[in-house]
Amino acid sequence: MPYYSRLAIDDWLLTCPDISSKLFRRVLPAQIMPSDQRPTTSDRRPAYSIIIPAYDESARIGATLATVLAYAEARGWDAEVIAVDDGSRDNTVEIVRSYAQSNPRLRLLQNPGNRGKGYSVRNGMLHAQGEILLFSDADLSSPIGEAEKLFAALAAGADVAIGSRWLRSDLQTQRQPLYRQLFGRIFNLSLRIVLGLNFKDTQCGFKAFTRQAATTIFPLQKIERWGFDPELLYVARKFGFKIVEVPVAWAHREGTRIDPLRDGIKMFLEVLKIRWNGLVGEYAANKE
Repeated sequence: MPYYSRLAIDDWLLTCPDISSKLFRRVLPAQIMPSDQRPTTSDRRPAYSIIIPAYDESARIGATLATVLAYAEARGWDAEVIAVDDGSRDNTVEIVRSYAQSNPRLRLLQNPGNRGKGYSVRNGMLHAQGEILLFSDADLSSPIGEAEKLFAALAAGADVAIGSRWLRSDLQTQRQPLYRQLFGRIFNLSLRIVLGLNFKDTQCGFKAFTRQAATTIFPLQKIERWGFDPELLYVARKFGFKIVEVPVAWAHREGTRIDPLRDGIKMFLEVLKIRWNGLVGEYAANKE
């Protein structure tokens, strides 16, 4: 049966924590997913999974994949790389597939149309096989080498390690425009007030999770677009996972698709939704 005729099953599994964590990798990949989206058949898990969400990234996805794959090879990482296409209209998919043909550690996942960055990250995380799971923006605004700082934090006892642009702002090689910095500070304040998330930076697209944390958090994720980062941290804190904020090098990249006014309003509404979900028990471990 074709993958896209079973999308209802896909969405259902993504939102069922008791089922998705057990069946998503064992049933969906073998029975529904195209061959280039299936995980490896080996029972041994790789040490790392690197998830890269991508939407219309043909201008830079090739360079990004080349950089990540080369770094993983040079460092001797036992790693898989998962590129998640979010319904791109350009040739992002073709570029990823061309790299996957000569790089067995690379896999392509395709969302059912354009669902948002949050959906892409969740999709990648729930298909990932690694013991440590990292997601990174496709523009590598934080160089892949900075992942070692996050991995070190996990090795030291953290369950979730989040890259931060503002713990050490001197590590920023190119800052955001002033209006985006202002938007970020206002949004950060709203998270502190509404969700009690006292972090300097929740929105940096560079976060790592232990497997236990990932398999607990991501099946419960409900926000599919830009507001998913605070939801992940809210759920992580609810389950008592240790979250460590780690200063990382970072550079602003042109081409962002966030509109500060339009998307800012949507993100604030998503923050309220997260708070409501928490109040009504939507993040309970046995929620179906």
